[in-house]
Amino acid sequence: MSETLQFVVRHGYLLVFAWVFVEQAGLPIPSGPLLMAVGALAGMRQMNLGVAVMIAAVAAIASDSMWYEIGRRKGVRVLQLLCRISLEPDSCVRRTQVSFGRNGPRVLLVAKFIPGLNAMAAPLAGIIRMGWRRFLIYDVLGAMLWVSAYAVTGFTFSGELERVAAHAAYLGEWLLVIVVAGFSAYILWKFYKRRKFLRNLRIARITPEELKGKIDAGEDVIIVDLRHALEFEAQPETIPGALHMDAAELEEASEAIPRDREIVLFCACPNEVTAARLALLLRSHGITRIRPLAEGYEGWRSRGFPLALAAEDPMVAREPKALPAES
Repeated sequence: MSETLQFVVRHGYLLVFAWVFVEQAGLPIPSGPLLMAVGALAGMRQMNLGVAVMIAAVAAIASDSMWYEIGRRKGVRVLQLLCRISLEPDSCVRRTQVSFGRNGPRVLLVAKFIPGLNAMAAPLAGIIRMGWRRFLIYDVLGAMLWVSAYAVTGFTFSGELERVAAHAAYLGEWLLVIVVAGFSAYILWKFYKRRKFLRNLRIARITPEELKGKIDAGEDVIIVDLRHALEFEAQPETIPGALHMDAAELEEASEAIPRDREIVLFCACPNEVTAARLALLLRSHGITRIRPLAEGYEGWRSRGFPLALAAEDPMVAREPKALPAES
């Protein structure tokens, strides 16, 4: 038996629980290979498959429950923190929100198979105040499906995995060099893509102080809140006078947007990505007096500037709104 499989046998079920728990908590140590090794060991009668699957599922559910509670208590700021420390921070919030908006709690059934979505699903369930029982039912089913998929695969191909492990042991230190080099190249590529993406979004921002000065002076400024509906439900207060619209709605209404008035877009995403991207797109359509709000919604709120409800009924706030007509 290879050293890898011996290591798993030696530390047993405690290793399975700890590894899965910390991976689901956010550390980048994939559990898939470990769960396949557990299945292979069960195929060689070194571990009990049913016990290992249950322990791994309990670890995943415990970690998800922790993130659910953090999301319920801390709100949207949790997602923004997770995105800032991830390799692809600029789209993960909106991608997760769109998935939840379309599929609801069913997202939890497949979230663990999708990088990025896995880290965001549990805290977002807490943010949108999904019922605890509903969350637990879908999370348990999703965890069992995820763990079983890897473990049963390892169990089915236990003989082949043992031969692969033997070849890996033969390669020795060269295998470690290859793995580290490949992982490093992946990290560098993602970092390069991220920096290039941010460079493409360079556009002059308006600061929260500048915007407040314009509002206090009574200037005719159109302010558009681009936060996703789930974010808006969690924090329905917005900048006074702001219209709440989805980015797609605003893009479709580009022909009706006044060209002679200043327009400020803001979101709650890292680096103001949604607002900056849409501002650049609308500029290409001839709308030049348009700027994203620096630091977005959180920048305005953290300064203690005034907030107001966009509508008394949240359902009204989510309906598409017509922009003020050109004067």
